[in-house]
Amino acid sequence: MKKLFASLTAIAIAAGVVFAGSYPDISVEELQKAIAEKKVVVLDVNGTESFKKGHIPGAIDYVANKDNLAALMPEDKSTLVVAYCGSELCNAYKQGAKAAESLGYTNIKHLAVGLAGWKKAGAQLEKSN
Repeated sequence: MKKLFASLTAIAIAAGVVFAGSYPDISVEELQKAIAEKKVVVLDVNGTESFKKGHIPGAIDYVANKDNLAALMPEDKSTLVVAYCGSELCNAYKQGAKAAESLGYTNIKHLAVGLAGWKKAGAQLEKSN
């Protein structure tokens, strides 16, 4: 039984490695630089209530805007798009990343540390009403 569990665990880990990371990660520092240079679209996938309480400056509330996302995105499909959610344990960012990809964007990254990591790094938050 232990061997079966170990084998299943190994298979699950291998599958996670194969399917995880379809969008490359970006660091807090790299994202801050892109924001300062106005060379990024940031998608917050945490939900509208969370967005109102605090989000990465300039981010788009994906949940509130997913139906009209195309109108909020730049014409240049090579523009850097970064999606994020709450933390490293969250996979909700994939909704925003996949939406951007379906609109034809080709330079999509993931802030793996999410909002928690952004705050932990001491980076500023923006609030909405």
